[in-house]
Amino acid sequence: MDCIFCDIVSGKEKAEIIYQDENVISFLDIRPINYGHALVIPKTHYENFHAVSPEDLNSVISVTQKVADAVNKGLSTDGINIIANNGVASGQTIFHFHFHIIPRFKTDAFNYRPVLKSYGSGQMKEFADKIRIAVKK
Repeated sequence: MDCIFCDIVSGKEKAEIIYQDENVISFLDIRPINYGHALVIPKTHYENFHAVSPEDLNSVISVTQKVADAVNKGLSTDGINIIANNGVASGQTIFHFHFHIIPRFKTDAFNYRPVLKSYGSGQMKEFADKIRIAVKK
């Protein structure tokens, strides 16, 4: 399997590592949205959020919080976006689960403002019912 993130974990590829422990590693994104844009990944390969074991997910979430706090303090940000893209339609391009920690500044040009929708009559319940059924399975 060819995975750039697995190569970073194994040391085959270089990265600017900012944190690591036995289960998780965090490093700077080589194509940042803003400088200081960090990634947090489990050292074990999982294709996406849905595949991550509960134990590794807990570790990744804990480290994401730690690194986000460090990015916030270290760079004096005005905010932080924490994003996980899952699947091609969401923008995932590297299929090793990861969180993006994107430092935000009032003056940056990154626009993360989606066009919001409204539910029509009865639609909200319809969608909620579909999700509730799937949760029970």
